[in-house]
Formats: sequence, structure tokens, C-alpha cells
Amino acid sequence: CGSGEGFLMLQTCRVLRSRAGPSPGSWQPLSFDGGAFHLKSTGELTRALLVLRLCAWPPLVTHGLALQAWSQRLLGSRLSGALLRASIYGQFVAGETAEEVRSCVLQLQNLGLRPLLAVPTEEEPDSAVKTGEAWYEGNLSAMLRCVDLSRGLLETPDPTGNALMQLKMTALMSTRLCKQLTSWVRRPGDSLELSPERLAEAMDSGQDLQVSCLNTEQTRHLQASLSRLHRVVQHARAQRVRLLVDAEYTSLNPALSLLVAALATRWNSSGEGGPWVWNTYQAYLKDTYERLRRDAEAADRAGLAFGVKLVRGAYLDKERKTARLQGTEDPTQPDYEATSQSYSRCLELMLTQVSHCGPMCHLMVASHNEDSVRQATKRMWELGIPPDGPVCFGQLLGMCDHVSLALGQAGYAVYKSIPYGSLEEVIPYLIRRAQENRSVLRGARREQELLSQELRRRLLGRSLRVSPH
Repeated sequence: CGSGEGFLMLQTCRVLRSRAGPSPGSWQPLSFDGGAFHLKSTGELTRALLVLRLCAWPPLVTHGLALQAWSQRLLGSRLSGALLRASIYGQFVAGETAEEVRSCVLQLQNLGLRPLLAVPTEEEPDSAVKTGEAWYEGNLSAMLRCVDLSRGLLETPDPTGNALMQLKMTALMSTRLCKQLTSWVRRPGDSLELSPERLAEAMDSGQDLQVSCLNTEQTRHLQASLSRLHRVVQHARAQRVRLLVDAEYTSLNPALSLLVAALATRWNSSGEGGPWVWNTYQAYLKDTYERLRRDAEAADRAGLAFGVKLVRGAYLDKERKTARLQGTEDPTQPDYEATSQSYSRCLELMLTQVSHCGPMCHLMVASHNEDSVRQATKRMWELGIPPDGPVCFGQLLGMCDHVSLALGQAGYAVYKSIPYGSLEEVIPYLIRRAQENRSVLRGARREQELLSQELRRRLLGRSLRVSPH
């Protein structure tokens, strides 16, 4: 696929499809009835049920940081920390040390699941300006260590031969600079000064980059940020770790997408072995389908590999509030149904692209929605895309295990997003994620029902079933 690939890649795509064509007989959908919970211990199921019920309680999510500070004052840091480790931290975090992370990942691999490590560091928009470059350089070191850890986890069997890792760009560059770049990118005609090719050349050469919309200090920070991004991707490519760049707010995303395009220009060329830098597309935004279609076509024309993580999106409330305050059009879909339709269209677009392009196009179906996962697996079967090929699935560690385990046991490539680090680093990160994913947490009732059912079955010795949706 793509003008730069020619006959050899087309032949590869045909072989991929012919080997993995639809299986004989009718389509057999996966069952997400919690049957795979037999793989987990009673203690794990009990903790999951209690924590998910706690997280579905709105005051805990809204006032999480204040409640944490209150518990430390009341109980002391040691007891408060022990309670967190036994509950929320233990449910959603792999651990603090490399050994704890490896132990968690080994348990996942025994269940047919794979790790997607995430460094729990980011700069919130409009937060206090960090002092100098030291904070971002410290985050760079953490990202490089995460690359090494992701690679080290492959010492245990992994059929793909590659690792995936999340990358939060606002850990390596200022959100204020991202907003400035976004404003410039959105101006008709002026954006050519910041083309992906020019940024890629600046990353490679290390030469000074002059941008008319930035002052001297901003230009210096942009240059340092490009250097940090280049070093992370260069190291990840050497270690065979693919980087999935997180999407953030609409005030930042155009700048982040520009930087992803620059990195893709340098690292996703046809001879590099597939996409090493992926972008994330949020289906809850009105313009996502057209942007995804346009980016896929641009990668095709340039002969670049294309990697996509498809999500629904997590910043709904903040995006709508910002639009109201600024008097601008709400960029989000009007309701959940419209978001689901958008996700379905984007999913169909990308699965078709994968079926045409084979290893030049990779997709992560990052969803906790059973209908979206069923759609993906059915279309993969119809298009002849193998379960462990260029399409994979992603869910959060500690959530949606009834879907993750069913997919993993059926032979699909399933990744769990895994934050790791100390309590002080991770708890604020988890609370922000919980505040952004309120609808996901409230929607976990189905999982709670299935967990309760499995625990009752074990305690009472009889089989009880929760009716499917």
C-alpha cells in the first residue's frame, strides 16, 4: 500500500489476506459473559468489585485529591499508603519498581494479555509554568527508562517480537507552547512555516529552527522539545518499541499531530518495519473521521506506515465547558450515540485500510465498549485480518477484564494500559484519569454484575448468569 511500496508490498498484503481469510462456517461472536473470570483468583475478583464500586461513587472521583490528603492527616502516611496499595493503587497500577512491574506483566501474559506501559507524567493546560527545562529533561529520562523496561519485558515470550508504549508529549514540552503552535497551525497559509518535513529536518540535524510566531525563549524551548522527542523515538526504534502518542485537548491536538507527523516522516518510512510512531484519534470529536481519512490518505501518498490508536475520548466535560466560556462551537459529538456512530465509522475506515495495506497500517481498537469490540472482531474475520496481526485491542489495567480475557483467550492481541510509579506520582494521575473517564467508570456496572455473579458462584457453588446486553 502506498506509492513507495510497489509490487512487493502488494504481494505481501495478498499473502497476508489469503492466509488469514474468513474461517469456514458462520461467524461466531465472542461471549463477554464473564466466563473467563475463572482465570482470576477470588481475592483479585473481590478487590476489583470493591474498587469499581468505589470509583463509581461520584464524590470520590470529584474530591479524590482532597480525600487522599485528609486520609493522610487522619491515618498517617504509612497506613493511608497501605490502604491505597491494597485497593485503588493495587487495582490500576503495576507497581513502583521494575521487579513489581515485571511480576504484574508476567501475570498478564499468563492470561494471554500484553503490556502497554505508561509513565504517569504530564503537564496540565494552564498549570504553573515549570522552571526551566529541568522538569522536561527529568521526564525524558523517565521515558527512556520506560522504553528500556518495555523492551526488557520481551524476555518473556511475545509472539509479536515488538513492544508498545504510551507517550504523553506534554511531559516533554510545555502546553503553552503547544497552544501557541496550534494557533499558528490553524491560520490559513502560515502553517507552511511549520511543515512536518521542516520539523523532521530540524530534529535530525539539530540545527536552530527559526519560527516567526515564536519569541526567542519559545523558540529555544521548541528546539529542546524537538530534541527530546527525537531522542525518545530514536531510542525506542533501536529497542524495537512502538510509541503510541496520546491525544489530549483540542487546544493542544493540532500541535501534537504536527509533531507526530514530523516524527512519522522520519521514522515511519516503508523500510523501517511498520509504524514506530502512532497517533491517537478521539471519536467523540466531530472532525475526527475526516481528519483520520485525510491522514490515512496522506500517509498512503507519502509511502509511510500509519499507526492509529482509536479511542472514544476522555475530555468531554472540559471541552464543552471551554467552548461555552469562549463562545465557540462545541467540538464534541452531541451525545453518546453519535460518538458510538463516529467510532464505528472510524473503525470501519481503519479496518478497511489495514486489509488493503497489511503490515504498513496498524490499529489499536482502544475501547471498553462490547459492541465496538464485537464489530471489530467480526469485520476482521470478514476482511481476513488475522487475530494476532496488525490489529490489536486495548483496555485499562484493572478494568474491562471480562472483555480483555475473552479476547486474549480467543487469540487476539490485547494490551492493558499500565501506569507504574510511586504512590505520590501515580495517585494524582489516577484521579485525573478517573475524572476524565467518569462515563467509563459509571458504565462499569455490567462488569460489576459479572464479578458479583462469579463470586456468588464460587461461594454458593452454583452457576448464575447475568443476561447479555
